[in-house]
Amino acid sequence: MDNPSTYADSDTPLRSIFQPKQNFKSPYLNFDTDYVPKPEFIFPEGAGKQRDRFELAFGQIGSSCMFGATIGGMGGLYNGLKQTTLEGQTGKLRRTQLINHVMKQGAANANTLGVLAVMYSGIGVILAKARGADDELNTLAAATATGMLYKSTSGLRRCGIGGAVGFSLAAIYCFLTSQDKLQGMMRSYSPA
Repeated sequence: MDNPSTYADSDTPLRSIFQPKQNFKSPYLNFDTDYVPKPEFIFPEGAGKQRDRFELAFGQIGSSCMFGATIGGMGGLYNGLKQTTLEGQTGKLRRTQLINHVMKQGAANANTLGVLAVMYSGIGVILAKARGADDELNTLAAATATGMLYKSTSGLRRCGIGGAVGFSLAAIYCFLTSQDKLQGMMRSYSPA
């Protein structure tokens, strides 16, 4: 390998770019990384530097499906192991049954959580556009409406329970993600 100091002594116009520095981020790069543009989101003129609820919905839906598939696959593996052991299956038959259990329960849970995420995200986007604000009230209302809508075909009692579960989960989420706002409110209302 060549001595890096030989590159610094040349009189090429790109000398400052390819001149080695002492604080490289990677030993494999032979140029100054400060000249490489930093990746940023490309925003339209006048747009904010934060993604809105509609753009976040795609990640929420995808991650909900993957989470449901993972949890369902693990549950299917457990149920499949239990059932195939009780039936005394071995070899290829047991492997096929295990794969069937994992795929069936994984797909069912992925579908369920995916539908819930689509409903929650859709209701949240509609509320954010209608109100003109994206805050905790939208989160609570969207989660409550999602729970009620998801269980609406099971009767009025279960619809209410679904709404209560949605509201409870959203309230926990809002409480965990809004600690700085809560502390700011407590400071402003405390006597000096």
